[in-house]
Amino acid sequence: MISTDLPLQGASADASTDTNNLIELYLDSIDHKAGDYTVELKKYDNSTAAAGQWDEATCAANAQEHVATANEVAVMGEFNSGCTKLQVPVLNQDPDGPMLQVSHASTNPGLTKAWEQGEPEKYAPSGVKSFARVVTTDDYQGTAAADFAKEDLKVTKCYILNDNQTYGQGIGKAFQAQAEKIGIQILGNEAYDPKQPNYTAVFNKIKSLSPDCIYFAGIYDNNGGQLLKDKVAVLGDNEKVKTLSPDGWTGYPDLDEQKEAEGLYATFAGLASEQLAEQEGAAADLLKSFEEKYGMQPRTSYALYGVAGVQVILEAIEKSDGTKKGVRDAVFEGDGITIPAEESATGKEIHIDPASGDTTAKDISVLQEQDGAQKFLKAQPVE
Repeated sequence: MISTDLPLQGASADASTDTNNLIELYLDSIDHKAGDYTVELKKYDNSTAAAGQWDEATCAANAQEHVATANEVAVMGEFNSGCTKLQVPVLNQDPDGPMLQVSHASTNPGLTKAWEQGEPEKYAPSGVKSFARVVTTDDYQGTAAADFAKEDLKVTKCYILNDNQTYGQGIGKAFQAQAEKIGIQILGNEAYDPKQPNYTAVFNKIKSLSPDCIYFAGIYDNNGGQLLKDKVAVLGDNEKVKTLSPDGWTGYPDLDEQKEAEGLYATFAGLASEQLAEQEGAAADLLKSFEEKYGMQPRTSYALYGVAGVQVILEAIEKSDGTKKGVRDAVFEGDGITIPAEESATGKEIHIDPASGDTTAKDISVLQEQDGAQKFLKAQPVE
């Protein structure tokens, strides 16, 4: 058995549901096989209705259940870096493992490389790594966003509002570091309270600094709709004062429907589904199958990356003895795991570096809200 662990309630519910559905379509297409093994999928929910997003207690409880489920050998998730940071150390100490976890969306750098104090060592308390991911990290995404803001949008003064979560703080830090390096003045990097009814006072304070750019570092789940509404009301639309956001603001139908979203720029830590649908190959075939069954495209580009995470897990299962430890070792011992480009759900080769758990692919897409949808704008170079 393998599992997904995603927020199935709140603003992320649509994206998570589509990710699970695309994974199920993929498993059906390969008859649920990984070599000689037959693979069953179990779906966990790490959110609550009260929180409207991922929940710390639920993430922690899910981690214990993953470990306690004897025939569950690997987890595809999480969507949120904060939840991942709670789960990885628990799975890493599975007495029958460590237990492999492969994320399609947890992009905080500290999970795999030096970032904050004690990282990444504290996520491998057993002494060996067990976390991998198929997307690039926020140090690259934040850097690419700043480069885009400078080179393409010609902004000079930006204010950062972060949601005070692991992901938001990390991506805000990366954006600020690169922005200051290339000559964008950072007027502030402030945590906002997602529970506030409005942010008029916050934006009036920012307005006095005359910014030409606002960067929302965090997830849309954290009252992003109100934040954007008040930004436009006080500072003007997204043409007058450019609004940029990371991939925590992608894949939300509520955002697409919000009139204040028009013109907003967002980066995505991978290749956008819109790009991949135009290419021949495994990704385009998956998207076609999804549309045939559900009458629409997945509401997040992360759905394809969820399949990619499963592909890594299945390859590890095929190479293993079927145990939790064996599946983990297939990824982190020897040459690691490689999914050829012609089979990959991301349209290009996926190679997991066994030394770090990171993918060697470093792709950043820039999207823009246009007429109620996030449209692919360009691939942003990553250095």
